[in-house]
This record gives sequence, structure tokens and C-alpha cells, in this order.
Amino acid sequence: MKAVRTLVVAAVVLSLSVGSISASQVGLSVEMSNPVLKALKKQTTFLKVGLTGFKMQSRAERAPVNISLVLDKSGSMKGSPMEEARSGAIEAIRRLGPNDIVSVITYDSTVHVLVPATKLTDKDTVCRQISQIRAGGGTALFAGVSKGAAEIRKFADRNYVNRVILLSDGKANIGPSSPSELGNLGASFKKENMTVSTMGLGPGYNEDLMLMLASRSGGNHIFIEDTAQLAGIFHEEFKTVLSVVAQEVSVAIDVSKAVRPIRVLGREAEINGQQVITQLSQIYSEQEQYVVLEVEVPATSAGKATQVASVSVTYGNMLTQATDRLAGTASVNFSDNATEIAEKTNRDVLEVSILLLANERNKMATAMFDTGKIEEAKKCLEDNASFLSFYATQLDSEDLKESSSFNARQALELKAAPNTYRKRARSNQFKVEQQRAY
Repeated sequence: MKAVRTLVVAAVVLSLSVGSISASQVGLSVEMSNPVLKALKKQTTFLKVGLTGFKMQSRAERAPVNISLVLDKSGSMKGSPMEEARSGAIEAIRRLGPNDIVSVITYDSTVHVLVPATKLTDKDTVCRQISQIRAGGGTALFAGVSKGAAEIRKFADRNYVNRVILLSDGKANIGPSSPSELGNLGASFKKENMTVSTMGLGPGYNEDLMLMLASRSGGNHIFIEDTAQLAGIFHEEFKTVLSVVAQEVSVAIDVSKAVRPIRVLGREAEINGQQVITQLSQIYSEQEQYVVLEVEVPATSAGKATQVASVSVTYGNMLTQATDRLAGTASVNFSDNATEIAEKTNRDVLEVSILLLANERNKMATAMFDTGKIEEAKKCLEDNASFLSFYATQLDSEDLKESSSFNARQALELKAAPNTYRKRARSNQFKVEQQRAY
């Protein structure tokens, strides 16, 4: 991604733990997509709050984890799916250390606690128990996830990374099974500083249910099309879990009186008058998580400046185990010079804003598809591909080019393979919104 950094407002650390250094602080940037705007014209622009996890100097610095693996062993998992699931889970478990806590839950028509929550001092025994899992029965997904959370609660600690990892290839058919019910369950977990990552395997699972559970808890979701991908997905998921440097992240954006906050792109947020508040579950080492706010700026004379917003952030530092606070501000200037306005464009911020706007259009296409408006959905995807292609050229962006190609492929796939289209679409929409690394 090529980027021209034209306005980066330095973050100010308001409170630090004793002996902490800047290397162990999350980096904050507050930037505008268009730091110079056309004078005497009311217009909309984008404010980006970026949070970048600090680099861990050694594996010893990582936070301990409290993980519950919840594995579907219903009848549809027989054969290759179960074999790959066992193999991936065992490989992932072997990456953990003796201070980590692990539990393993399996479910079919009923729920089984294969490995109760315990410190991982005997990996061989845990791996041997996983290797003996056999498939057969129904899909009591709600109960399986609930039991995984119950095992995590036995050692609940805000200084641990607490995560349920759910794998399923089928629709929940025993117990609560609607997206709203699973979404509410995920939201309740988030309040306990617990996230749920969901892995949907093959064409049979309910993507809306799995997505709601993951998104409301702050976890990841991935559509796995081929069982051969399972080991790699487990590897990537554990890599993120083992690189968490901050949790319980709260972002408050206080928008200046003259500026109107319109919407936050791709994240749930509360807009109360001039204040915008949103929460992020976790920040990973050397990865950026960001919040993009669309704002309306009033017409202003050339040569003048307007402060757009002040930003304050609090988070739990997993290295120092302290609560850190960061702050920054962002402003825009006004000009009659079109060349200056164009040259000052922050390509990086505009690029992620375009990606998020296009993602909203992609979601609109899926909604059209769901109501039987197939041709309208197809045209929406084609128009979105053109929209992304235009900005890919303007910003010389490989990410936008790739996203344009994805939308074009989706337009073709929508009729040819509707079930696969929908799962790919929803998984990709979630990836863009959550800025997932894999």
C-alpha cells in the first residue's frame, strides 16, 4: 500500500505505568483523508483514528492465554473434516506454553468436556485426547459454546487473553439457533472480556449465526472452503491470540461544535451529540486497528483552519498490566488552490475509507440477493467493482484493485454458485470491517 502521510497528529501519553517506555505503548495517529479542503464549501471528509500495537521484543513478553477449543463432532464431520480438525488443533496446542490455560469441548447432540480448563503442563496428554475424537450425532452449537465459556470462567483474568475458538460445519439444530440468540450470547461474553472466533467449514453452516457470534464478541470469523485449509487457519488464529498487546480498548472522539459527525464506517459506535464512542476488543503486536468517522465540515474561508475533533483512548496494556491513556487532535485547513488540495490528500486514509464504503455497498448487494433481487445485486457488485477500480487507479492502490476484482468475481458467482457466493461475501465483509490480518 502506497501512502503519503500529510497530517499525522502525535499521540500524547497521559498516564504511564512506572518504568514503562514508549516501546511498550500502543501508537496513536489521528489523521484526515483531506487535511486541506476547498474553501467556502460545506463538504464531507473522513477522520481516521489508528491504533498500532507495539512490537514484542521476545516471546516471553506475550500475555498468557486462556483458550477453549470447541469442536463440532457431529456426523457431517466424519472423514477428512474430523481428521484435519484434529491435526490443526493439535498443531496449535503445541504452540502454547506451560503458563497458558486450555480446555477442549466437543459437541454433537450433547456436549462433552474432553479437557477441563487446566494449565498446559502436559501437552502430550491433551493432544492424545484430541486425537481420539470421533464424529457422530447432531449439532448442539449453542450449548457447546456456552460450555467453552464456562471453562474459561474458571480461570477468568483480565491479564489473560480469553478466547473461545469454535469450529463447525453444520447448522445448529439443537437448542437456541438463531443469529440474534447467538449474537446476544457473543455480546454477553464481550462484557466478560472474552472473545469468540468462529470457523465455518464447507457449504453447510449458517454464516449469519457464526458471524453474529464472532462480531458481537469481538472475535474473528473465517469461511473455510476446503478441509485442507484447516491447519493453516488454526495456525493463523493462534498467531493472533499469541500477539495481543492491548485489550478493553475504548475510543472517544469529541467532534468540534462546527463539525457534524455523520457515521462510523464498519464498526458499531454510539453517536451522542458531538461525541462518538466505540470499543475495540483487542490490538495485536505490530498491526493497526482503526476507526473511520465520516464528518461534515462547514464552509470556511481560505487560509483558515478548523479543529475537527479531539480523540482520547484508554486500553489495558497486556505487558505492563496498567491502564494507558492516549490523546490526539486533528484539524483541516482551507484553500482555493486545487493543486494544493490534491497534493495534500492523505492517500492511506482515503484508501481505507474507500474500502469501508465499498464494503457497505457489498453488504447492500447481499441484502438484495437475500430478497430475491438477483439482477439488482449483480449490478450493485459490478458498479462497486467500477467504483473501486477508479480509486485504485487514482490512488495507485493494490488493495483497492484486489477488492475491485473480488467484487467482479462475486457478480459472476452470484448466479453460478449462490451458496458459496454468500459465504465468501459475508466472510470478506467481516474481514474488511474487523481489519483481520488473515
